[in-house]
Amino acid sequence: MNKIASHLDFHAQALMLRSRRNEILASNIANAATPNFKARDLSFDDQIKKHASGFGPLEVTHSRHLETAINVGRDKILFRDPINPSMDGNTVELAVEQMEFSENTTRYQTTLNFLNSRITGLMSAIRGE
Repeated sequence: MNKIASHLDFHAQALMLRSRRNEILASNIANAATPNFKARDLSFDDQIKKHASGFGPLEVTHSRHLETAINVGRDKILFRDPINPSMDGNTVELAVEQMEFSENTTRYQTTLNFLNSRITGLMSAIRGE
């Protein structure tokens, strides 16, 4: 069972990162008219490389380890540099955010379809089809 989970884990992590990035981009779009709001983004490539290399959040691996409320491996959220700065200090550019959101949603759906086909393939193998 552990091998099946590890077989699907990379794609599951990619889905979680894509979902988190959608939340950040949606927040940017929602705050397009908020003065001094700074547009943020998540570097998907950096985060997925961190996951693939095994450097992720800290985990409690022994009963004597202390739990921490701080998630050290949390997403590194970056601020976006505006192409055309606004007078009110807001760095959200609606066209850029909408394009990034659309691209990320498409990639999310693609990853979801790929994960679904992997699961379907595993189910076929389990049934002996």
